[in-house]
Amino acid sequence: MKNKSKLVDLSRAEYDILRTLWKYDKLSVREVHDKLHATYKWAYTTTKTMMDRMVGKQLLRRDSFHGLYLYEPLISRPAGLARMVKFFADRVLETDVGTVVSLFAQTKAISSEEIDELENLLQKLTDEEQEDE
Repeated sequence: MKNKSKLVDLSRAEYDILRTLWKYDKLSVREVHDKLHATYKWAYTTTKTMMDRMVGKQLLRRDSFHGLYLYEPLISRPAGLARMVKFFADRVLETDVGTVVSLFAQTKAISSEEIDELENLLQKLTDEEQEDE
């Protein structure tokens, strides 16, 4: 079962793997590796190890299809972006998260449904931080 709104911390490489899968939905390790090779210059086995670890972290699901494993994201794009947006707003721009979310809306980089989900996740994250204080 997909947990699309799970808030997670992602490394840049994990985010790039997820970004590739969000674009194409289901891919094999080879397909992901080929799409990321120009950026990372990893060995195929490194890509496979990272993706298998992401399965263990419940970020990806792996299903067998005619003897080939296909991977798909278990978190939504807004869930993947939420902590990065919060960090960027707080520490880089030193502004509220609403300003960053409005930038996404202006560029149409994510859909209105994804913007709504991102806003809800960011509110949840902000509420959790306030409870910890």
